Amino acid sequence: MPGPDVQGGAQSPPSSPRSAPATPSSGVPPGSELAVRPRSELAAGPITIAVDAMGGDHAPLEIVKAVAALSLESSRSGPVIHTILVGDAAQLNALLLNMRHNAERIAVRHASQAVTMEESPREALLQKPDASIAVAARLCAQGQAAALVSAGNTGAAVLACQQNWQRLTGVRRCALAAVYPTELRRGEKDDPFSLILDVGATLDVTADDLVSFAVMGAAYAARISGHARPRVALLSNGTEAGKGPKEVVAAHKRLKLHPGLHFIGNIEGVDIPRGSADVVVCSGFVGNVVLKMLEGVSETVVRLASYAYKEKLMWRAGLAMLSGGISKLKDLTDWKQYGGAPLLGFDRLLIKAHGRSQAHAVQNAIKVATKSVATGLQQEIELGLRQAAALVAAEGTPELPKPPQEPG
Repeated sequence: MPGPDVQGGAQSPPSSPRSAPATPSSGVPPGSELAVRPRSELAAGPITIAVDAMGGDHAPLEIVKAVAALSLESSRSGPVIHTILVGDAAQLNALLLNMRHNAERIAVRHASQAVTMEESPREALLQKPDASIAVAARLCAQGQAAALVSAGNTGAAVLACQQNWQRLTGVRRCALAAVYPTELRRGEKDDPFSLILDVGATLDVTADDLVSFAVMGAAYAARISGHARPRVALLSNGTEAGKGPKEVVAAHKRLKLHPGLHFIGNIEGVDIPRGSADVVVCSGFVGNVVLKMLEGVSETVVRLASYAYKEKLMWRAGLAMLSGGISKLKDLTDWKQYGGAPLLGFDRLLIKAHGRSQAHAVQNAIKVATKSVATGLQQEIELGLRQAAALVAAEGTPELPKPPQEPG
């Protein structure tokens, strides 16, 4: 059975020193629904984010901590953030009672079930129609939230979005993107990060998929990382235009003609950590392998430093001198700083936070989701997809295939 309507967050007792000032609790703007509005209107009012409160290794405690802390932050530098905590209402309200928070900016939506990290996504959603991730996805589809954040089961989160949201016109398959540190700095904030997609949502791709991934990745990087004109590249086994599988070669021909992209051609694996491209486009299979390798390399460097520290006094002295650099390396490779991985291609946005996320990481994920909505990410993606479709029509090639039917 679906849960009750969205209700205002719990208010802390006025007498508690940890409590926020007592205020009427609505949780969402008047009318109890926040429709996803055109970009020109987004800055005028709050943006509501649905948060899967039961997803993740540290849920619901760390999720509620994040939302409570975020509700107290000033909104001077951006839109006011409202959140809907989706999960066991009794647990969530009990946790909120013991945390200082602004009840006007938090709502609770009851969901009687939850998907664990170990469950099969499809079976879990079939058996648990009132799972928190499914309810949160439906809230977005109904216009009560503009985006969704979850640290829970990745497969279940992606599937819940597939079942409840619509693909953007021109998108056959969606892409999960991730950021990684590079040696190059770029953008208004001297950002060391590049974006890679897909990293697991679509294992086998067509040229059309790669083109849409490039469009979506460039739009995301331009808004979230502040790259005014991000460099987009295809990952291949050579920099020549004719290198790589047939879908990569075909995508290369289209991307170099796309008027809205700064396409620099192909790059090889060695170029990834150098930061030769701001957006790296590949299949989900390749991207997932690359991402896991990058994670493994960063962990290995830190472990080798620890090993060297214990072996010799000279090495210990050298590492002491490099301690600041090693600490910076750990910060750069710390997934908690990044917010999460966006699922791109739907009419709504999912930010998938790491399963081990604690409050700080969840807060960052919510901020990334809010910034994406506030800066018109979806509208920019739609424009780029229309431009890509025009290129296909001009070439006289077959139209982009219709989205495949989801299995019942």
